Amino acid sequence: MFLPSVLALFLYFPEDKSEYIPAAITCVIFLIGALLTMRLIIKISNREAKKAKELEEQLTKNQTTERNSSS
Repeated sequence: MFLPSVLALFLYFPEDKSEYIPAAITCVIFLIGALLTMRLIIKISNREAKKAKELEEQLTKNQTTERNSSS
């Protein structure tokens, strides 16, 4: 009973369909921004993973050389 009256406040379907144009433009702008942000996060993540792998290899190499020199 209360729900339809509350939803009626937020649902608006204009007769003039040109009112959808600014909303579509805004949606496209935010979609592009979200995609660019996602790609940036993926690039940074891959760069950090590469650094971590190099550090891991360096530490592994140091441990093996220390074991060989102490034997």
